[in-house]
Amino acid sequence: MVTTLAFPFVLGVLVFVHELGHFLVARWHGVRVITFSLGFGPKLAKVTRGGTEYCVSAVPLGGYVKMAGESIEEARTGAPDEFMSKSKWVRFQVYLAGPVMNLLLALVVLAAVLSRGATVAAYHAGPAIIGAVDSGSPAETAGLRAGDRVVRVNGDAVPTWDDFDMAVAMAAGRTLALDVDRGGSTLHIDATPRAAGEFDQGDLGIQHVARPQVIQVNPGTPAARGGVHARDVILAINGEANLQNDAIVDRIHASAGKPLTLTVERDGARLDLQVTPEGAMGSAQIGVSISPYEVSEINPNWIQAIKLSAQQNWESTVLIGKTLRGLVTRRTPMRQLMGPVGIAELSGTAAAMGFAPLFSLMAMISLNLGLLNLLPVPILDGGHIAILAIEGVARRDLSVRVKERILMAGAVLLALLMVTVIYNDIARLLR
Repeated sequence: MVTTLAFPFVLGVLVFVHELGHFLVARWHGVRVITFSLGFGPKLAKVTRGGTEYCVSAVPLGGYVKMAGESIEEARTGAPDEFMSKSKWVRFQVYLAGPVMNLLLALVVLAAVLSRGATVAAYHAGPAIIGAVDSGSPAETAGLRAGDRVVRVNGDAVPTWDDFDMAVAMAAGRTLALDVDRGGSTLHIDATPRAAGEFDQGDLGIQHVARPQVIQVNPGTPAARGGVHARDVILAINGEANLQNDAIVDRIHASAGKPLTLTVERDGARLDLQVTPEGAMGSAQIGVSISPYEVSEINPNWIQAIKLSAQQNWESTVLIGKTLRGLVTRRTPMRQLMGPVGIAELSGTAAAMGFAPLFSLMAMISLNLGLLNLLPVPILDGGHIAILAIEGVARRDLSVRVKERILMAGAVLLALLMVTVIYNDIARLLR
């Protein structure tokens, strides 16, 4: 039920905003709009206002704004309110408005999500240092070790863990050339990620460096008496360093009445604190809540949220560009593309987690929709803009026959893409 409701909500908002951009700019320039439709096919509900028919159609996988004198096969009267009677500059603005509205929606929605504040794992923006290597994993086979820092993947710098993680995720079954810093020496290691998960993402079988962090200290407990503070990062217990969260809890449970030396990092400084767990052996406590990894709190005002949103959308734009380039160079597997069923699944999962994940997903899909519509592919807005640019440079309009062939090629390309993503969706469901 959640998926059933979340998917049409997300898609409906994105399509409405996109088509609203075309509609508003067309009306602004005096273009007569015949139909504003959410969806394609048979019209389920409609109403006419101001000479425009507003309707909801049966197939909810898009929408359209039909303008007078817009299509190349349509008979034109030359009336000033027809689309083709307008200048190339006006037509360019109308085509551009839809994608721009999606980009603005991504900016505003993500800013609204960020303005609520968030807890962010610090390792995402930290260097790509391997914390642990799974036994029998591709990483172990390739010779990677805990403590290695991956500097480059296929010659491209990966300054953060997220950069490295994304490079691996898009390379299932493809060998990656890794430049690894190990104790000050640079090693060149080839590793081939295995396909993992529902979307066949690349996986090397490695874990990030985990720095367990105290997130709460209860008053009057051994931790409070020992000087432990919230946000302290636990570096070692009795000199034993690099312990994971479970190992830390086990050491505390097994030390009832025995003093422990907690080495913590606080504001960049190392401190040794003495605490004595209380309770029965095997279940002793010191009165803290521990996060498996270091986190930071983000509580931006609206201006800061917009700046953060712009930064994250730009990073996502770069990632989308890399993905598209990978599809062309065949470095990104086609099977990782998802269609409407995959998006519906993601929408349902995000909605089940709450409004913030759902709207974050909406922002990401809106960004993708806006950018993909700007590609110079016939039928898409970017294709129409490209044709206008060609005509502007040539100083003459292309013939109707040439335009028909160009649009037909674009339709075939989009049909092949749709077949591919639907096949991927079906294959995932079968698996």
